[in-house]
Amino acid sequence: MNVPDSLAYGVDPASPGDLHVRTLAGGLRVPPRPGRHVRFGRAGRPHVDLSVGADDQSVSRLHGEVTYRDNRWWLRNLGRQLVRLPRGQLMHSSTDPIPLAEGYTPLFIRGSGHRQHLVELYVAGHEDEVRAIRRQAVTIPPKVWHLDETELLLLVVLGERYLLYEESPRPLTYRQAEARLAYLRPEDRWRKNIIEDRIEAVRRRLHAAGFPYPLLHDDSDGRPYDNNLLHNLLRGLVESTTLVPPHLQLLETDLDLPPTRD
Repeated sequence: MNVPDSLAYGVDPASPGDLHVRTLAGGLRVPPRPGRHVRFGRAGRPHVDLSVGADDQSVSRLHGEVTYRDNRWWLRNLGRQLVRLPRGQLMHSSTDPIPLAEGYTPLFIRGSGHRQHLVELYVAGHEDEVRAIRRQAVTIPPKVWHLDETELLLLVVLGERYLLYEESPRPLTYRQAEARLAYLRPEDRWRKNIIEDRIEAVRRRLHAAGFPYPLLHDDSDGRPYDNNLLHNLLRGLVESTTLVPPHLQLLETDLDLPPTRD
């Protein structure tokens, strides 16, 4: 074997060019020396350095290999099943070896049924020294967008399914929101057109503030359905933690929550 057991995955500090390989069975770190290689597949040692898909006969006993030559780490598929790389790139056993870039490269081996077996590859670079410093730095919080109390209520009503983290959520229609608000806050006498106008004002304000998703109509492509723009708004507010599950209390009581702040 060419990979010492003492080179455990994730041991710091990593030197530029070090290859880290990890599967569910364990991990290894290998220095960049000509001729070094790491082999992975269903078989155990001494046939491979790391086992992957040990109980899945769709994975080859020797399925892949990473070799160091010409100052690069090169990946080769040796198995019967395709290997899938990021952005949908596929490798067959007849595909030429692919050089690994610095940083993280996950690859997937298709197994039996719906199983996908993950092999994680990481080539250390000079940027890793900066990352080591950043590990101890203060956490950067997500960008939280300012909403006043009324805007918060309207968006929680429209986006209840988003705050429940449902799969493929869609917003309530403005007519549905009007009916919901008539039950929650009958004294406010909300109307569909008023709700729509308030949400449009939020979309315009956040668009001007650099919101990450489209919030306004693009006249060059015609007028997209308003529901799609509202979906973009709710999606971005949930992802930024501007809207969080505790805000659902507004749908149960008259509790006034403080507005979110930047």
